[in-house]
Amino acid sequence: MPTHHRTSTRTGWWFSLPYIVYFLVFVAYPLAFSILLLFHRWNIVSPMEWVGLKNFQRLLDDPLFFQSIENTGLFLLIHIPLQIVVALGFAVLLNSQLRFRGFFRSLYFMPVVVSGVVVTILWQQLYAYDSGLLNRLLLVIGWSKVPWLVSPRVAMVSIALMATWKNVGIYIVLFLVGLQNIPRELYESASLEGAKGIRQFFSITLPLLNPSIVVVVVLSTVGGFSLFVEPYVMTGGGPMESTLSAVLYIYNQAFSFGHMGYATTLGFVFALFILIIVFGERQILESTDIE
Repeated sequence: MPTHHRTSTRTGWWFSLPYIVYFLVFVAYPLAFSILLLFHRWNIVSPMEWVGLKNFQRLLDDPLFFQSIENTGLFLLIHIPLQIVVALGFAVLLNSQLRFRGFFRSLYFMPVVVSGVVVTILWQQLYAYDSGLLNRLLLVIGWSKVPWLVSPRVAMVSIALMATWKNVGIYIVLFLVGLQNIPRELYESASLEGAKGIRQFFSITLPLLNPSIVVVVVLSTVGGFSLFVEPYVMTGGGPMESTLSAVLYIYNQAFSFGHMGYATTLGFVFALFILIIVFGERQILESTDIE
């Protein structure tokens, strides 16, 4: 091999070395160690104990894990449609000839960059039953107070509303990008043919926004499945385990009870579940023409 080729190859390896080290330390090793943990019982302090498939058997007999999946599913059923409707509505508004559009775009995006813990604590105060601002406003207009975080029927809905407010800014930006890529000539042609307002929205805007909708749904789904900070800070998974998300349950098993092997098994199965759901969503949305 010519000298300059050997030098070029060596230089390429040196440039690749940081990524190779990163991959080995932060991807390959954790993945291999996680696979090892699937078949062991380990509490960090004691040596690992081989248990075979007992972690998977325990998972199948664990009703609390399936309840956490159900709770997370309820959160997604509220959060994703609400996220899409609110984000798309504001995006259409901000894409119009609105004064101070730059200010409003920054305003709606601001909650995204604020710490999730800070936002959660803020909303926890707003939701407080006796002293919260929301219940005080309800009393002013003559309504009864709402047990936002203390009722099993309302708590997850309250968390979904807060999460939508926290994350909607980034999806507004994604929809805005999609809206600005739609040629204005299409709307002008539709206007000449008598199509106005709502008709243009459903005939032009929605179909051409399908790629953006796919991205928003997938990102909202992945983000929703990783729900952790909100129930951890606001409710601790209560009341009556009604806000116990799957990630919070896995965290508790690992760091509260020291069941590292079982927590790894839960995380592995949960990751496969998310993969299947997201793949199914993409297949359905990408093959559907919104008319």
